[in-house]
Amino acid sequence: MSRPTSRGTDRAWRPGRDRRAELLPAIAGRPVADHGRSVAVIGGGIAGLAAATALLERGVAVTVLERQPYFGGRAGAWPVRHAADSVTMSRGFHAFFRQYYNLRGLLRRADPGLDRLRPVGDYPIRLAGGPTDSFARIPRTPPLSIAGFVLTSSSIRARDLARVDVGHALGLLDVDFPDTFSAWDRVSAAEFLDRLRFPAQARHLALEVFARSFFADPADFAAGELLAMFHSYFVGSSEGLLFDVPDDDYDSALWGPLSRRLADQGADLLLETDVHSIDLAEQTVRVRHRPAGSTVGDGAELTCDAVVIAVDPGGLAGLARGVTAGVTGGITGGITGADPDWLRQLGAVRTAPPFAVWRLWLDRPVAPGRPAFLATSGYGPLDNISVLDRYEAGSARWAAERGGSVVELHAYALGGSGWSGSDPGHRAAAGQLKSRLRTELAAVYPETAEARVLAEEWRTDQDCVLVGPGPWADRPTVGTPDPRVVLAGDAIRCELPVALMERAATTGFQAANQLLAGWGVRGHDLWTVPRQSRQRWPGALRHLLVRRLLGRQPLQPGNSPRHRNA
Repeated sequence: MSRPTSRGTDRAWRPGRDRRAELLPAIAGRPVADHGRSVAVIGGGIAGLAAATALLERGVAVTVLERQPYFGGRAGAWPVRHAADSVTMSRGFHAFFRQYYNLRGLLRRADPGLDRLRPVGDYPIRLAGGPTDSFARIPRTPPLSIAGFVLTSSSIRARDLARVDVGHALGLLDVDFPDTFSAWDRVSAAEFLDRLRFPAQARHLALEVFARSFFADPADFAAGELLAMFHSYFVGSSEGLLFDVPDDDYDSALWGPLSRRLADQGADLLLETDVHSIDLAEQTVRVRHRPAGSTVGDGAELTCDAVVIAVDPGGLAGLARGVTAGVTGGITGGITGADPDWLRQLGAVRTAPPFAVWRLWLDRPVAPGRPAFLATSGYGPLDNISVLDRYEAGSARWAAERGGSVVELHAYALGGSGWSGSDPGHRAAAGQLKSRLRTELAAVYPETAEARVLAEEWRTDQDCVLVGPGPWADRPTVGTPDPRVVLAGDAIRCELPVALMERAATTGFQAANQLLAGWGVRGHDLWTVPRQSRQRWPGALRHLLVRRLLGRQPLQPGNSPRHRNA
């Protein structure tokens, strides 16, 4: 893949293999900002780091304020010690898909060749009591990708497909973003799948995985987001479904190098810092902050031209409530001088159900043929298994020295009570969940049944956004009623078919671009997978489905969900 010659000005350059990837050129303007422009970036996750990077590169003075002692947000990592062992922990596995053009562009700032990312050979999905599907041999270019999956998947049988609503299935292909987001307002992913009448096994393995990756139950996840992910990962992009992972823990491989680059460029990086309040009453923005965890004294005030708020959903909702406790990664004392209607919009941001991450250092290896990452369905609360010593350098060293393995288990969308750290039932609920996860791990990888746990790290968190089926237009946007304030993060509405880490990076760059445009400064080019269905897709798919479904009549024009009221 060629690289841009200078600041992305080589229009022949592409960020991946898809020649249909769309360039979104930045608005023209001066090359650098006027001397003295300054911005506070609240949050040092992916969105905040993207915004800080974009602003620094245009001559803006930046201060990043992050509550945690590490950067990367939910994709961060930190050291832990078990007896004599110094190891690392994180919030769980993250897949760096090759469609994540803007995230990968951010990483290229510190790693131009993306040498710290390594490919994962396969992404198998296993259904309890059923088949395991693989994406390793499926063609990456549509429509061969969907044809390859339908024709080769052991989860899809001709007699099951006979019940599929073919017209509804074409809704997976007949998309046009951002209109598709609104076209499916108030329809959940579960309802969409029910209408589809897709085979149960294929539904688990091919579609619900997208909802679960949002830490959400399909009944409380937006159908428009499901369509966006299916389009971005599977049928709208030729980057394929395989992905890369960092070659070491996230801090060592990604955010450490990037944050050092920001510091070298003059950014002021404040870790373990709580933002107490934001005051918009005067011409300059006043951001009051203090060391994380402190309640009195030791405070300071930062004055700046603008602020990027890149916090988690609880932090956004906390701005509206003005709460002083219980907000993770947010502004603990609220915001003054802001538009009341905008604050009410932030107050409606929802948080997904809790999820659990359990990392185990075992005294024996996992069988050599096991994949680095396995998604599961039907194994109780177990959603996936990662074998970290397959790809992470620190874990590989530990496993080699001990003759063991480092395994991580995830459980998403935990239901019921008992998952708050302050809840009296938390310890009991955690114990029960651990027991279930260990049982299911042994069912999937029997060689772990007798393994002894030498060390463990357990986390339950509830700070991811819940992208529910409510009106897409009601979600908060990058821009706000106050031109000095912009938002960024995966909870922020984006017109592109992106989500998770890519939405965080994209909105971070968009937030910076909006501020820069207001100052007459050129922003940064962005990229996206194609926003519309590929030409001639509906007809080509009809032909494929007619042949696959043994002579069923093709859908007549005008009957796809795009042409009828959803």
